[in-house]
Amino acid sequence: MATNMLMYRSFWLTMVGGMLTGMGNGSVFGAAMMCLVGRGSFGNWGGIGYLAYNPYTFTGFVDWCMIVFGIAYVVILGIAMARHGRLEAEAKG
Repeated sequence: MATNMLMYRSFWLTMVGGMLTGMGNGSVFGAAMMCLVGRGSFGNWGGIGYLAYNPYTFTGFVDWCMIVFGIAYVVILGIAMARHGRLEAEAKG
């Protein structure tokens, strides 16, 4: 049975748009944080294999910022689409 709810019709748009927007903002946040604190105590820049996702490396910190921001934006867009779909359904009544 097909459903016409906006949240289900826009699933891939929400996933792709949310991850792209969130990861873009996460990379800017990570870069700004690195500019603010400098290299800090990062002994290794990471970037190879599992070190790319180790938050104790320079690249790993930025990668985790990107992942967290991406997931947050997907959740925010999902909530927004669900609420908008509900309002749209009520208006069509």
